[in-house]
Amino acid sequence: MPDGQDLSLDTKGALLPGALALTGPALAEVQAHIARLKSALAERVTLAGRIQAEALETHQTAAHGLAWAATYATALQELAAWGQALQTQGKFGEAEALVLQIGFGEYLAQLQGGIPMSQGEITRGAFGVTYAPGAEAQALIAAANDPARMRLVTLLRQGVTIASGLDDELEMIRDQFHRFAEEEVIPHAHGWHLRDELIPMEIIEKLAEMGVFGLTLPEEYGGFALPKAAMVVVSEELSRGYIGVGSLPTRSEIAAELILCGGTPEQKAHWLPKLASAEILPTAVFTEPNTGSDLGSLRTRAVLEGETWKVTGNKTWITHAARAHVMMLMARTGTEADWRGLSLLMAEKTPGSEADPFPTPGMKGSEIKVLGYRGMKEYELSFDGFEVPAANLLGGVTGQGFKQLMQTFESARIQTAARAIGVAQSAMECALRYATERVQFGKPLADFPRVAGKIAMMAVEIALSRQITYHAARAKDLGKRCDLEAGMSKLLAARVAWAAADNGVQIHGGNGFAEEYLASRLLVDARILSIFEGAAEIQANVIARRLLE
Repeated sequence: MPDGQDLSLDTKGALLPGALALTGPALAEVQAHIARLKSALAERVTLAGRIQAEALETHQTAAHGLAWAATYATALQELAAWGQALQTQGKFGEAEALVLQIGFGEYLAQLQGGIPMSQGEITRGAFGVTYAPGAEAQALIAAANDPARMRLVTLLRQGVTIASGLDDELEMIRDQFHRFAEEEVIPHAHGWHLRDELIPMEIIEKLAEMGVFGLTLPEEYGGFALPKAAMVVVSEELSRGYIGVGSLPTRSEIAAELILCGGTPEQKAHWLPKLASAEILPTAVFTEPNTGSDLGSLRTRAVLEGETWKVTGNKTWITHAARAHVMMLMARTGTEADWRGLSLLMAEKTPGSEADPFPTPGMKGSEIKVLGYRGMKEYELSFDGFEVPAANLLGGVTGQGFKQLMQTFESARIQTAARAIGVAQSAMECALRYATERVQFGKPLADFPRVAGKIAMMAVEIALSRQITYHAARAKDLGKRCDLEAGMSKLLAARVAWAAADNGVQIHGGNGFAEEYLASRLLVDARILSIFEGAAEIQANVIARRLLE
């Protein structure tokens, strides 16, 4: 495509001059709106400063609406900070200005008219509290129009990339894993998916050589001590290639953080170097058939007999279980019927083969066939007297399992947001490529405003999701409590990934419904993102409670 060729309709005046200066007043109005929403909800669900669970459930829709509105506010805040930083660096180009203009205009319009919590659930404020945009916000809303979206897509078709705002070191890491995804993952990923195959061990070995499994671990344990943002970038790029590959580091990240935060010095010295080198592969064994997100109701029991824990019970939705060497296994070790009786065991097992996936005595497993997210496979497990050495109780003290697990949820949710961004990016690239090449009625699909509009919003929402996720990663690196930021990043990014994948199928038309096309895989891969690591409804509840605290 010749440089400078304008393939769009007339987009004269698409860019709103000075849009960045308008974001400050608009954000101030949005924050005031969030404060009014929070106050109105607090009046109905708190008593003597304490949240009443039954009242919060009664007003659940309003509470989750608050969570979504606050998530939008934070995403816009981070987008404005991104734009300001790029402008200071002299990197705020036309594409970035359009992303900021469209992002603010669209999300402000949704705050006014209704935010989609899901396809059939729109939140429009609550208790008579509504958002009324002022003059600056109205200007931004008016500028999030077809010409702006068409112009952004024209730039994308010309090969313009949207700046991430990250530093040079993180961009070098991105480039390295972008190349890996292009060369080692993308050519094979669709075949792995269609054949429902495990990701080849060769890929895991190459990732181990690149240091992926110890990226954020301290150097004393064989890691690189890089910030969480580095793992976010790696997860993005690997998930852009295939979500299964992007999820491989997450298994080790969760296990390592559990041990790093809750393990004894001896446990850290023994397990962490092996996780960092991928000498051992872990899996998380928490969920049970009838518990889902209600971890306090887990029934799997571990009884100490001499120097051995004997585990009995059932688990489900266990990812990468057959290949794993160690299971971070949550079991009830105490008499308490709630979360206080739970402990975490580092339960060793022998990795299985295709013919015999679970050869270790005391456990059995069966595969759960799934629509997408296939590269590591999902399993149901049953334990009958499964033996775990007493020394493998995480931290050496019973009853700490739930607290230990809660410490890792922040990282896990930030990681899930990163994977969602990768899937969304892949969907956007796939849709853009198809819409550029596919000619209908004498011109490329991308020349039609509603097709271009879909692609533009993919790019804009990916940028919004990136900035709120980087914000959460920075908070985690500072050692701050960041369950609010992590929850917001996952809540938004998961919805963005699903919207991008769904619109990608729509742009492909009938071809998008065919298994041979990448768009179909991205759709089924994206669907899991608003479910695992805390369903969207759970995330919204967590966010609302934190806002009210």
